[in-house]
Amino acid sequence: MTTVAPGPSAALREIAYWLERSRAEPRRPMAYRKAADVYDGLDDSRREALARRDSWSELAGIGPKTAAVITQALAGEVPETLARLRAGGEPIDGDDTALRAALRGDLHTHSTWSDGGASIDEMMRTAVRLGHDYCALTDHSPRLTVARGLSPERLREQLDVVARLNEELAPFRILTGIEVDILDDGSLDQEPELLERLDIVVASIHSRLKDDADTMTRRMVAAVANPHTDVLGHVTGRLVEGSRGTRGESSFHAELVFEACKQFGTALEINSRPERRDPPSRLLEVAVERGCLFSIDTDAHAPGQLSWQGLACVRAEAVGITADRVINTWPLGDLLAWTGGGGRG
Repeated sequence: MTTVAPGPSAALREIAYWLERSRAEPRRPMAYRKAADVYDGLDDSRREALARRDSWSELAGIGPKTAAVITQALAGEVPETLARLRAGGEPIDGDDTALRAALRGDLHTHSTWSDGGASIDEMMRTAVRLGHDYCALTDHSPRLTVARGLSPERLREQLDVVARLNEELAPFRILTGIEVDILDDGSLDQEPELLERLDIVVASIHSRLKDDADTMTRRMVAAVANPHTDVLGHVTGRLVEGSRGTRGESSFHAELVFEACKQFGTALEINSRPERRDPPSRLLEVAVERGCLFSIDTDAHAPGQLSWQGLACVRAEAVGITADRVINTWPLGDLLAWTGGGGRG
């Protein structure tokens, strides 16, 4: 992130970034991002009037702390809150690993189109600042209504939005994608024609996580064998900490699932979220032995979480995973050739 004094909106959003990066309680960064949205929604005359009276907190969505940030930024200063967060930002574990240095992008992220906390624009501009060459937008599919999963119509609309934004951000590339639910019979929760159009399809199980091992194995193998599936997401579904509580691992026959990943050319995700750490190390060792490819992803639901890839790199290196087996270390052309069928299976 830049060290110069930003404008009010940029300052508020950068504060949110640092709070998310450090895993602050979600309401805190949301308050700063909401204040930025309110500020951005004002016309110039309204901003001038509020600045003259220094009365920002009269607006719904702007409180004393966010008002102070706006006032200090308009004065050409780095706001005190932002300066403190910049100075106190601790390195992310794993950022100094060879594997983290080799990563070119992130293949699993979310925006406000489903259950993310920031716009596509803000998520992807943050990815640019972090040095990514590409980043996949993988909002949820229709069945996951609690996460505002995208209907086919909304997904088509999103593809148009991404196309326009890609023109602005080139040579950086937003990869079109989806985190598609694996349904009870192993099929994928989106129209095949749409899945065919996407750059990246991450297939994950979000329902009936306590089914028996045989049932879960059949579901996963069917999804992995689907030619549209590129990445098998957070394979055990476990939660080991965090505000959602804890959840045990789903039961499945790992050797069969990982052999299917190898045979059908589907990468196994190493999920960077601290509350997931999925798969656990003992299963990563099995996947390494089976010869799987991997994808090291953040599953980011907010811009600050895009910084978490190093957390998974530590776990990957510990079991001997090298950069050549991680698909998001590959140049964009090689990655798209692979997801499009070249070199798969």
